[in-house]
Amino acid sequence: MSVPGPSSPDGALTRPPYCLEAGEPMPGTQNQVVLLDTLEQEISKFKECHSMLDINALFAEAKHYHAKLVNIRKEMLMLHEKTSKLKKRALKLQQKRQKEELEREQQREKEFEREKQLTARPAKRM
Repeated sequence: MSVPGPSSPDGALTRPPYCLEAGEPMPGTQNQVVLLDTLEQEISKFKECHSMLDINALFAEAKHYHAKLVNIRKEMLMLHEKTSKLKKRALKLQQKRQKEELEREQQREKEFEREKQLTARPAKRM
């Protein structure tokens, strides 16, 4: 359907159609404008609704990953506590071994001194 009236080579109207010159609206033009406005409003509502769904999905995903991070943090704290306890225990065991080794060395020295004193010595001449 073509619109009556002269047009330029690019398709734009150079002057209004004959019925607009007379002051009469084109038949159905007002209904088309209302229909287009309504359609644009519905499209914008649909886009807004669709973007809200995307936002809700992003929030749900963020909540999921936040829960994962909280669990990882708890696990890391628990592992830190365990490693601290193990380090303390290892230090105590090392100190205990060193103490036992020192006691054994002291015992060997005592036994060596005792044997040294028990060994026969030549009598001194007076």
